[in-house]
Amino acid sequence: MKNSLKKIVIPIAGLGTRMLPATKAIPKEMLPVVDKPIIQYIVEEAVEAKFNEIILITHSSKASVENHFDKSFELEATLEKRVKRGLLKEIKSISRLNVTIQSIRQGEAKGLGHAILCSRSIVGDEPFAITLPDMLISSDKKSSSLLEMKNEFEISGDSSILLGKAKKTEISRYGIVKLSNKKNKRGFRKIEKIIEKPKMNIAPSSLFAAGRYIFTNKIFNSLSRVKPDKSGEIQLTDAIQDFLLNEEVICFNLKGDLFDCGDKLGYLKAIVHKAQEDEDIGKEFKKYIKKLSY
Repeated sequence: MKNSLKKIVIPIAGLGTRMLPATKAIPKEMLPVVDKPIIQYIVEEAVEAKFNEIILITHSSKASVENHFDKSFELEATLEKRVKRGLLKEIKSISRLNVTIQSIRQGEAKGLGHAILCSRSIVGDEPFAITLPDMLISSDKKSSSLLEMKNEFEISGDSSILLGKAKKTEISRYGIVKLSNKKNKRGFRKIEKIIEKPKMNIAPSSLFAAGRYIFTNKIFNSLSRVKPDKSGEIQLTDAIQDFLLNEEVICFNLKGDLFDCGDKLGYLKAIVHKAQEDEDIGKEFKKYIKKLSY
């Protein structure tokens, strides 16, 4: 394949301060959305998009995330003994995902950009994807934005960013982009500029980076060049802006709903959405929600 894309980086080293005190002892990625932790949805999305190497950027407090994807002999033996075959099958499937998971620690809390830079020793010279672990996308069996991005990269070699549309009140929470009016030869609009958390009156649009990225290896050069911000952190957005000076980045539009599970309201919305989809409780939960609306 012309531009083979195998690796995806998931940075989980953040401390989840927006969700305290729930995340004081539990990683935010392990908070449950119905019956799965957030990180399992993220990893399953990567597997469905046909990535086969996952790189977790971790912190010393995140051992439970790594353990979640490991084999659990004692639990499996207990479920086997109690003839809980449905649960046993589901538990076994977590550790049998057709993917290699590697971890590397971010020694210091120097921001998202620094976390991505920590993966350089494992990524090597290859292109790679990035998925943010708290940005949960509602599943769509007919299409996957991440898979579409991967397929396009393997054809054209173009880096890309998935974009959602923010409400005016939410613009200052995200990396906002400015798009070119012209399309490239394959019909995709190019990203001209990206600004980290701009005020609404200076934002170039309402389109924001929705936590899914694909880059050539040259993004590491940009991550190495950019200076830390006022809080001493290296921002991924700043590195992308540097990358845009010499590299073409196209955009994909988000399909489905996006839930920011690092935010209390976004997390609750994700639970309500997934609960309504659940095969076991969905029907009764919908009745309950309908009852509350009266």
